[in-house]
Amino acid sequence: MSKDIRIKKGLDIKLVGEAEKTKENAIISNFYAIRPEDFHSIIPKLVAKEGTRVKAGETLFYNKDNEEMKFVSPVSGEVTEVQRGPRRRIDAIKITADKEQTYVDHGKFDLSSDADKIKAHLLASGCWAFIKQRPYDVVAKANSTPKAIFISGYASAPLAADLDFTLTGKEAELQAAVTALSKLTEGGIHVSVGSTNSPLAGLDDVTTYKVSGPHPSGNVGTLINRVDPINKGEVVWTLNAQDLVVIGELLLTGKFNAERTVALVGSSVKKPRYFKTKIGSEVSTMIYDNGVDKDGNDRIISGNVLTGKKIAPDGNLDYYSNVITVIPEGDDYEFFGWNKPVFNKISTSRALTFSWLNPKKKYDLNTNTNGEHRAFVTTGTYEEVFPLDIYPMQILKACMYKDLDEMEALGMYEVAPEDFALTEFVCVSKQPHQKIIREGLDLMLKEIG
Repeated sequence: MSKDIRIKKGLDIKLVGEAEKTKENAIISNFYAIRPEDFHSIIPKLVAKEGTRVKAGETLFYNKDNEEMKFVSPVSGEVTEVQRGPRRRIDAIKITADKEQTYVDHGKFDLSSDADKIKAHLLASGCWAFIKQRPYDVVAKANSTPKAIFISGYASAPLAADLDFTLTGKEAELQAAVTALSKLTEGGIHVSVGSTNSPLAGLDDVTTYKVSGPHPSGNVGTLINRVDPINKGEVVWTLNAQDLVVIGELLLTGKFNAERTVALVGSSVKKPRYFKTKIGSEVSTMIYDNGVDKDGNDRIISGNVLTGKKIAPDGNLDYYSNVITVIPEGDDYEFFGWNKPVFNKISTSRALTFSWLNPKKKYDLNTNTNGEHRAFVTTGTYEEVFPLDIYPMQILKACMYKDLDEMEALGMYEVAPEDFALTEFVCVSKQPHQKIIREGLDLMLKEIG
């Protein structure tokens, strides 16, 4: 039986370019790339050097701080390039895929096994990378025990993939994953859903919450804050719903199948819809056969418009994304744009903007910030869109002047950068809130650990 959570503070940003609920196979990518930067705080130790042949699910690198934590290839093929940055930092591992895929066989796993065996299996198979922890919003430390595990099965972000649609038919894999994960915590698994028809709603070994209200009602941080907030010394784990499918399939079949259902969305896409592809695939295999102009002035984002990462047209899907968004690049200047009525933009303010008159209207927005970086202005706007029981302005300032005691007192252990995506969107000062929070979390991780 589900419990209800209703969010009142927030903002729904309705955009043109929502994906039609049809699914097809993407063009098979010839090249795949895994970027260690996707696994924040992990120092990679390379195993598969250039020229090495690997199977799907075979180790590419491991965590220098914990050799048992493996990160694996999404496909079988040859490691053709290891891109390096300053001080020989590994920026990307590129794999040329085989025409016929072969997989490492980890064997069918006994779901009645104890917690230690489950943890060892997830670490060795590469599935541990899907488990993140708070505080710090990093890949979970294997020696920690979470007080609870949280999973969001409802995506409320602009143009987000519909998880009810993408997870349909995967109930067996989802159940296997949560059955195994439930043995790693005494606090249970807490799952949010948007409707009782969600494939996650009928699972055993979980507590289900039906959430409603504006974005960020679907954020896992909102679920944590409403169900069991994090105090000093406590750890919780979080997972993405689609990643449960990968874990479940590995447990049931012994095969690491990095398949991902990706929503191609945005106003620059003529036919937005869903594609089956794999983690690390080339985004060009999906975008250019669907009406995106190769010579157009567009921004390609791996993820949603609020929290996603800008990538090049020849870039790759990152490890955790299930959305590719393509919208116009906002590099134009609107003369006297601040001094005239605006009808084609969304705003929380009623001054010169009229989006509040038509709340159901969908907008074709670009990436223009409509202003320049300036000092913080106290307006109370952040609190209108921030549902967590935390003071957003104060915690941002504490991060900027690096006051660890104040950051701790204000609730820094509970937040992640994505929780501040909406405050960044409505910020009249154009401050990079998510970057500020990420740097604050990194400082705490370094100083407090």
